[in-house]
Parts: sequence; C-alpha cells; structure tokens
Amino acid sequence: MNAYQTYRNLPALAGICSMPEAMKPGLSVEACVTRLKRYHYAYKRLHEIFTARLTAEPIYELKMGFSLHSHYCAEHVSALRKRVGEMREPPLGLEAIPGANLEIFFDEILCSPTTEELLLGLYEKAVPALKAALEQHLQDTNQLADHPSVRICRFALLEVEEMEKYGRQAIESLVDAKCRERAKSWLEMLEECLEAAGKLDGTGQLSEDVPTGRFYSAKPYKYDGHPKRDERFPDPYNMGVNAEVFLYDEQYPPAPKTLMMFYKRLREIDVPEMMASIIAETEDKPWDYYRDMTRQLWDEARHAMMGEVGFANLGIEWPKRVMVNYTWSLALNTQLKPIERHAVLYFIEQGLMPKTGKRFEWEVGLASQNPLSGLFQDYDWADEVLHARIGRDWYVKDFKNASEAVHYGDECWSRVLMNWESWKKQGLTQHRNWWPEVYKAACERWGIKPDPKVLSYSTTYQTVRADLKNLVGSA
Repeated sequence: MNAYQTYRNLPALAGICSMPEAMKPGLSVEACVTRLKRYHYAYKRLHEIFTARLTAEPIYELKMGFSLHSHYCAEHVSALRKRVGEMREPPLGLEAIPGANLEIFFDEILCSPTTEELLLGLYEKAVPALKAALEQHLQDTNQLADHPSVRICRFALLEVEEMEKYGRQAIESLVDAKCRERAKSWLEMLEECLEAAGKLDGTGQLSEDVPTGRFYSAKPYKYDGHPKRDERFPDPYNMGVNAEVFLYDEQYPPAPKTLMMFYKRLREIDVPEMMASIIAETEDKPWDYYRDMTRQLWDEARHAMMGEVGFANLGIEWPKRVMVNYTWSLALNTQLKPIERHAVLYFIEQGLMPKTGKRFEWEVGLASQNPLSGLFQDYDWADEVLHARIGRDWYVKDFKNASEAVHYGDECWSRVLMNWESWKKQGLTQHRNWWPEVYKAACERWGIKPDPKVLSYSTTYQTVRADLKNLVGSA
C-alpha cells in the first residue's frame, strides 16, 4: 500500500492522476510518436474523405455533417503535427504512409460507390477504430510524463465520440438490411485490412501481406465536382429571385429583408460545395492552408444552417417553398481551375466588408425585431472578417498587392457563364418567383397583412454580377 501523502490531502500531481498511476510504466517517446503518427494519418485521410465526398453527396444533412467532421479532423491533424514536432522528431516524417494495409483501408472508404457504403466505412469502421486507438493510448501511456499527448487524445475523443454518435444515427436512418448485406464482403475486407495493419494504432499483430485485392479502390479515386442535391431541392437551377437586389433596395422594410437574409444564408449550401473542390484539387500546400480553408468551409455550412433555423423558427417549410439553387457551385466547379475559384471567392468576400455588406445585414437584422436574425448576422459578420484574413493569408500573398488580387478575381468571375436562358430552354427550370408565397407565409406567422409593394417584388438574377462589382468598388 502506498503511504505517500500530500500536504493536507491536497490533490497530488496537479490533479492529473494519482501517485500510483504516475508510477506505472508507460510508452517511450519513440512508441508514443509512432502511435501519434498513425492517428495523424487517420485524421488526415478522414479529412480527405469528408471533404472529397461532400460536393457530390446529395443529402443536405450529410453535407452539413461532413463539413463539420472535416473541420474536426483538420484541427486534430494540426494538434498532432505540433505534438510530434515537440518530441525529438526532426524531420517529422508525417507524410509517410504507415503501412499498405492502412492505406488500402482508407482508399476503399474514399472510393465507396454509394452513400450507404460510405457511411458504413466511415462511421462503423474508421471512426470507431480511431476512437479505440485514442482510448488505448490513454490506458498505455504515463499520464504525467506524456500529459501533452494525453490532453490531445482527450480533446480528440470528445469530437470522435460526437462523430460516432452522428454516424450511428445516420446509418440507422439510411442503411437497411439489404444495403448491409450487399456491403458484407467489403466490410469484411476493411476489417481484414485493419487487422493486418495491427489495428489503427499498430498495437496488434502486424502483417506485411495485403489480405485481399482491392475492391472499389482498384480504380483510383477521381473527385466529382458536380454538386448534387436530394429530392427536397426540386428546382436547383432556379434563379428567379435575386436576394441582393431586394436587400439593398431602401423601399423595402426590415422584416421582409430579414426573411430574405434567411434565404441568403440557406443558399450558402453551395459555398461548401465549391470550397470542397478547391481543397480537394489543390495539392502541395502547407497543412495550415487546408486547416484554414476547411474552417471557412465549415463556417459557410453553419451559415446555411442559420438560414434553415430562421425559416423553421417562422414555421416555414423551406424544402417545399424556397427554391435553393446550386448554379454558383456548379458553374465555378465546372468552368474554373481551383485557384480561379479561390479568386472569385475572395472577390465576392470583398463586397461583404463595406457598409452595404455584413454590417448592413446585421443592422437590418437588429431593425427587423427578429432576435435570431440579429444574432445570426452578428456571427456571420464576424466569420466573414476571419474569412477575409484567410484570403489574405493564402490567396492575396501570391499577388503584388490586394488590388491585383481583387482584379484577378473580377476577371475570373466575369468568365463564368450562368446559362440562365439555356437552363430554361432545356426545361430544367422556369425560374419561378417563389418569393410571394414565402412572404405570405411569414406574414401569417407575424399576424400582419402582406405589404403589396413587398408582395409584388420581382427581378432576375442577371443583375447579380453587376451588383457585386458595385459593392466591391465601394470597398
């Protein structure tokens, strides 16, 4: 029995563990670093998968979930890179692949052909394996000597458990017995890969042999930049409502303007779809680039959900009433190179900073007497300030000055063709003006009569590029 006593029974060792626990042997620095590198590899591959599969995933809720989980993974990659760098490890060797079997494991999930198999691979195999590895680290390492790693693992486990919970519910909702049976052989192959890899953390029995041939990854993965939407988006080519024209017109009062801002926020679904294409198709950047860009991607997904919440708060079923288009992400992803998409993103962001930009939207939100609108626009504005900084850090620095960077973004944006009339001629859309019925529904919730002036609002999307150029010119 240990007779060690602290002064007046105060917590020993800063409260991180007991004295007997601190006396237990643990991982050496070398063994610890070996495991950390494998967690790093797993998080990096998960980040790649969540980002790469986001755009072409049609289900809105999964787009949002993938956006968040990609952000989580990017943050934990950064934390692990920093920790490995603290542990006598120059050069770090963080780009090395820790075994062929682990590489195949993640390649297979990346290449899975259906949403159901993707969910099973991510949330029944990869995420639980990572969770088990982090938990094992906490059991095996010395809590005092390796406390910086312990802290990283504890924080990581909070979000891994959140990811696992989300995935479990998604699988319960979308994967039936037939789907699972079709995926049975493939899921067994993933298990074989993990076992041959010595489990995700390498603590099991390692095998140099690849247990089976590749399934889906026999053909290398190719990023799909065409955005897809589920059946709740019946008219993704609809460009019949120009939110900016309405919002900046002084004749309209704040209340309907904040309703239009909920639409603007929800419409930002296409920003993660476009940003995912930049991240997926841009190679050989420092990791901080991918971390920062993924943070912005997640922010834009949050903004879309703010719009979703705004409509729900008003009792408006947005899938039935609001036509949320994907024409912006479709055009940029299919017509421009990654650096040109980033240029357009930066150009548009510059129009959000002057008085007719985010401050104006926040003021409208406050004036509308809608507490959610004021709150959401307050945070949306703060996010955009951060995004402007990200743009300066990773886009503007490659130009002589900010003016040249904006000019290039203007030039790239001017080359993007929005096939307004062509989409209509092909029967893809009628560009229906859905605004009056949404405004009427909001007025019913507010208990007021619709304003005839607001009700008769009608415009076309053709003025958007000119509007944006005017905004940027005033910045």
